Amino acid sequence: MLRAAIDSDARVVLQGNSSSAAAALIDAIDKHNAREPRRQVLFLNYSAVDPALTNAACSFWHFRFDAHADMRMTALMQLIEDDPQLARIYVIGQDYSFGHAVLREARRQLGMRRPDVAIVGDELHPVGRVKDFMPYALKIKASGAQAVLTGNWGNDLTLLVKAARDAGFDGRFYTFYGNALGVPAAIGEAGIGKVVAVADWLPNLPTPESAAFYRAFRQRFPRPQDDYVHLRMQLMIEALAQAIERAGGDDALALAQALEQADVTLAGQRGRMRADDHQFQQPLAVGVMERQGAPGVPFDVEGSGYGFRVVRRIDARSASMAHSCRMARPVP
Repeated sequence: MLRAAIDSDARVVLQGNSSSAAAALIDAIDKHNAREPRRQVLFLNYSAVDPALTNAACSFWHFRFDAHADMRMTALMQLIEDDPQLARIYVIGQDYSFGHAVLREARRQLGMRRPDVAIVGDELHPVGRVKDFMPYALKIKASGAQAVLTGNWGNDLTLLVKAARDAGFDGRFYTFYGNALGVPAAIGEAGIGKVVAVADWLPNLPTPESAAFYRAFRQRFPRPQDDYVHLRMQLMIEALAQAIERAGGDDALALAQALEQADVTLAGQRGRMRADDHQFQQPLAVGVMERQGAPGVPFDVEGSGYGFRVVRRIDARSASMAHSCRMARPVP
């Protein structure tokens, strides 16, 4: 698909799922750009969040607009730190680069920030191939865990949460993606007050600018199946538009140099690109699932009748993390 895009004279490619695909794209684009300097390509990443992509595997041609997994984990840990009743937690994830990164960082941060919390389960499962999560749910229940921490997304999250509910697990789920992709509708009432999600932005962020933005989106796209909007993607396109204007065209090298200076604001959300590692710096929000209409929840998600009440906002400076990128820059 990348080759087809390049052959059609594309100069910018956008991708988000998954991190393993993003890593392959970075490698292929690095090689292509070195081999064909007159047809160089830029890669804008809106969802692939393996921290390595802007650390050890960073590339001049790759820009990430989502907060990476370690940044998201740090935001979730703020709530875990504030829960004195939590003594036992189960960590579970998908068996690929992102899933490994989530579990590795979960163990590190729990050990550093909540050493009193016992990790009573720690496992990986195949990505997108498990149809019955009941065996995992029964292990979670039997472990005595009071909460689950997972980076799962899509069906791997929906089926896990549904199985846990059916198994009688009554604890919280600390998630990266519990606020979308069918999850709220699938878990229903069982998720109220229990499913926690972290994101760059949530529709119920309590600001007039955010509410106006989301209301306008829902008016334009009223069908529940079209309710898939993330402000980081809007900011990414704003940043690209600014870069094209500054570069005076679509030359990939000129665009990359302009994107390194990106500073964009939309709906009250400001984000800036860090030139050293090409990791976008932006605020984060943590929300807890509630019924639509509850205090702080004027908007639901995907027509489910459930939305996320924002319980913690992390400014861009607090969400920022150090990096280990040693970027090789092209010689002019």
